[in-house]
Amino acid sequence: MALIPQQDVVATAGRRGPRHLGLLLAVGLAVGLAGCETVGNTMSPMSSRPGDVEDSQTASADIDSLTAVLQKNPSDAEAWNMRGSAYARSGQYDPAVKDFNQALTLNPTFAQALANRALVYRKMNRPDAALADYNRSITTNPSYAPAYVGRGDIYRQQGQVDLAMADYNRAIQVKPETAEAYHGRGLIRQAQGQNELAIDDFTSALSNDPLAPEPYYARGTSYLALKKYKEALEDFNASLQIDNTSAPAWTGRGLSQEGLGDRQKARESFQRALVINQDYQLARDGLARTSQS
Repeated sequence: MALIPQQDVVATAGRRGPRHLGLLLAVGLAVGLAGCETVGNTMSPMSSRPGDVEDSQTASADIDSLTAVLQKNPSDAEAWNMRGSAYARSGQYDPAVKDFNQALTLNPTFAQALANRALVYRKMNRPDAALADYNRSITTNPSYAPAYVGRGDIYRQQGQVDLAMADYNRAIQVKPETAEAYHGRGLIRQAQGQNELAIDDFTSALSNDPLAPEPYYARGTSYLALKKYKEALEDFNASLQIDNTSAPAWTGRGLSQEGLGDRQKARESFQRALVINQDYQLARDGLARTSQS
């Protein structure tokens, strides 16, 4: 999902470094916060990848067990919310919305179910419905950090950066360990060229969620902008250890190696990126550069 208009990101980065770095920044903003994860009874938009075989199998098992619970106790709003989360993790968004609707019929002030339904609406490209649910969730529980993060993400998608920053800051205030809020705030600062501050935010995100690949990728991109190639390489490697199917991360790795003067390894990284996505232009450009004699 595009978080800030990509032409603005490229233009901002282009004044500070090579154009290929601006494109990497744009891609980084596009892939940030791409998944959804169930944490207790709340879905959070970072870390897991819906559709992965292991996650889908786990979600299927959860759906089966929760269906059995609901057959015995159909008035359990928490169970409806949890099964909706499981449906969402498996990419079954319509059944997820129906389950969240039922949870909210039973408990109209269920802040977690409102935020969960909002996240699914985002996946369904229904930002207005998502925003309405986040607003209701915050009204119901003004201290519910995931709703501020989700609403901040929508504002960021819409280019309303000040409103997004206010929501991320509020999420951090009410729950300082909210990794997604630091990550979102860092992405905005990165797009504004405030890479040192962005790195601080990505580091805070990782201290609270060390298994999320997105902050490693984002921090690596900011290190690239600062020409700190060794640190960038370490972060892209860390991101790939968690998710080695990311063409942008392989490309960032290649750009870091290219910056360090290791053209052979850079070429290998660009080739790996193109195995994943043969049309990924940034990797194609990198491979062309590093293949020149």
